[in-house]
Amino acid sequence: MFDLLIRYIRQGRITLNRDRFTQLATYHDPCNYGRRAEKIFGQGFFEEPRWIMDQCLTHWVELYPDRRHQFCCGGGGGALTNGYNEERIFYGRRKMDQIKATGAEMLVVPCHSCHGQLNNIKATYGLPKLTVKYLWELVADCLVLSEA
Repeated sequence: MFDLLIRYIRQGRITLNRDRFTQLATYHDPCNYGRRAEKIFGQGFFEEPRWIMDQCLTHWVELYPDRRHQFCCGGGGGALTNGYNEERIFYGRRKMDQIKATGAEMLVVPCHSCHGQLNNIKATYGLPKLTVKYLWELVADCLVLSEA
């Protein structure tokens, strides 16, 4: 996904409007796309999504800690469907604190499990208005459509 989006942006096959969103955004590094991919395949995807974020947004900040050191969202391994809701919600508290610390109003994630988990627990941790957006959705929302 990252490589295809980067290629299309660099080739000019898609054009993006960086001014589409004015609110502060941040990016969540999913365990599977970062640490786990690095461990299993020798490369985690850390810089690629940030490059894409830079093409879409003028106003975004890193979570702290970032990249390899980010906190898990607590929703991995199908946690949304396994019935351990109290545990899943509890494990997500550190991630929500991390997001709150940035003051971001939009959270961008590339992972379906993270997207579902963070959307599910945001109100519990005092962020009911937080927009949780897929990375590809952000790109789609920033597309400049030509009049052809």
